[in-house]
Amino acid sequence: MKIGFIGLGNMGAPMAINLAKAGHEVSGFDPVARPTELTLVETAAIAAAGADVVITMLPNGDILRAVASDIHPLMNANATHLDCSTVDVDSARAVADAAVASCLNAVDAPVSGGVGGAASGTLTFMAGGTKEGFENVSELFDIMGQKAVHCGPSGNGQAAKICNNMILGVTMIATSEAFVLADKLGLSREAMYDVVSTSSGASWSMNTYCPAPNVGPTSPADNNYEPGFAAELMLKDLRLSQVAAEAVDADTPMGQAAAALYTRFVEEEDGLGRDFSAMLPRFETKSRSENT
Repeated sequence: MKIGFIGLGNMGAPMAINLAKAGHEVSGFDPVARPTELTLVETAAIAAAGADVVITMLPNGDILRAVASDIHPLMNANATHLDCSTVDVDSARAVADAAVASCLNAVDAPVSGGVGGAASGTLTFMAGGTKEGFENVSELFDIMGQKAVHCGPSGNGQAAKICNNMILGVTMIATSEAFVLADKLGLSREAMYDVVSTSSGASWSMNTYCPAPNVGPTSPADNNYEPGFAAELMLKDLRLSQVAAEAVDADTPMGQAAAALYTRFVEEEDGLGRDFSAMLPRFETKSRSENT
């Protein structure tokens, strides 16, 4: 396929590189990043012109809407706009409607798996859009990831992503709290892991991405919390979940609490630029009396 790839940051660049390595003709654009492994063009419009698929990986809904308004008129009829950004549901649906008005297919397919998954081609895609649009890009999902789930109509990919990451944010906080409680009760971290990882408290946050160094499989905790998934990105997703919850009048007290705690961690403490699992050392520095 001829592919335009717009947004070549930490996630977009390795995804685009994997597509190029698989033999697709990829033209990449980013206003800042200039990965040398790709054929780069000077504007998003040039990347989109004549492409079979245009993939966007952008920071927020406002930028996505602006880019979409620039590229949709230049894309061939029946081409596909595959958006892999994580944005608000309303923006995803608005961009999909605009694509359909321009006789294009639209798929919103945010990803899970972090920078490591982007580099290794093991991402999970949560896709919204028509069945036809999903099938048009399924070959690309197979290159960039290990799994793609069609979640329903446009916007549902974003809905799945923010619901998943609300769970992840909440469980990482609970896992970190529990490790610090175990420390103070005299329970070793290894014993804590061995019990919980095979018991009813098991979760991805414990079993796969353990926030305690030298416990369980290798994780960012073993690399001084260098980000695999940065705390500020978790905060972004938690805020998106609460915007969506407010829009549909869903009661999400744990999601609200997680968003508030990550806000404090990122904006007032030392969480910015650290992995989201650095919640554990954050709790080590706190006492119960500080919250009463």
